[in-house]
Amino acid sequence: MKHLVTFVYAVLAGAAISIGGIANLCSDNKAVGAALFSVGLFAVCTLGLALFTGKVCYLFDNPPAYAASCLLIWAGNLTGTLLMGWALRLTRLQAAIEKAGALSSQKLGDSPLSIFILAIFCNILIYLAVESYRQNPHQLGKYLGLFLGVAVFVFSGMEHCVANMFYFTAANAWGPRAIGYILLMTAGNALGGVLFPLCRKLKEKAEP
Repeated sequence: MKHLVTFVYAVLAGAAISIGGIANLCSDNKAVGAALFSVGLFAVCTLGLALFTGKVCYLFDNPPAYAASCLLIWAGNLTGTLLMGWALRLTRLQAAIEKAGALSSQKLGDSPLSIFILAIFCNILIYLAVESYRQNPHQLGKYLGLFLGVAVFVFSGMEHCVANMFYFTAANAWGPRAIGYILLMTAGNALGGVLFPLCRKLKEKAEP
């Protein structure tokens, strides 16, 4: 039952990120689109949903079984984005679908090294956003950190595996290269997410 609940919350998180993606696609202004995308992580954090890019940051703060939970969450996120992407293709928002196609072509035309590095950068920001929401004692700082972490990665064109699951689905761009790139983004996001927590642990061990 616990695993089913986790999976359902992961599907809902994938849907929430997809809604942020739709808002981004519907905006003609890059900065506004990046800002609006933050509604996805806002929903995830305030509703307690399960998002892979946030959960993976705490991989080394939990027992080994947590890694399996992260994989389940990834699968749930994929399911949510597939459902939302397919649903979008049935709507009148054709301009958003066309924009998803152009965005997907740009990503799939990039080099693997570039994709991997941009995925690392992305989840460094996601970790800072989620940690700000969790730890900042001030309400303004809590939500400002959440907003800035997301808006900056979207505006900068960094790679978020769950967001790209949605974009690829909306664009009908799935294929061997897209699958490979999603896995590469997933690895980059995981590395970027654990980078700061690992440095913190090393610091704690080094302190007398």
